[in-house]
Amino acid sequence: MSWYVYVLQCGDDSLYTGVTNDLRRRLSEHQAGRGGHYTRAHLPVRMVGTWRYGERGVALSAEAAFKRLRRSAKLRCLRSRQPFYAGPFDAQALREVVA
Repeated sequence: MSWYVYVLQCGDDSLYTGVTNDLRRRLSEHQAGRGGHYTRAHLPVRMVGTWRYGERGVALSAEAAFKRLRRSAKLRCLRSRQPFYAGPFDAQALREVVA
């Protein structure tokens, strides 16, 4: 089973990051106001980025690492369309990705 880290752009231009094993279902839930407390208050939402992982634990670690980035670094990651955090946490590799 694949797990995904996804990034939504909310109606107020904020970014929301989550993890799921079913992107279509999760996006539909967010768009219907059933996805999460934050996105309910910041509708509408649209998906602006996804990364695929083979294990839930790796996806959760990647989500946490992405959430720790500054907004400018998040936007660079999204624009680059490069893989994000594909293995055990490596602070140097993460700095190179967002540089």
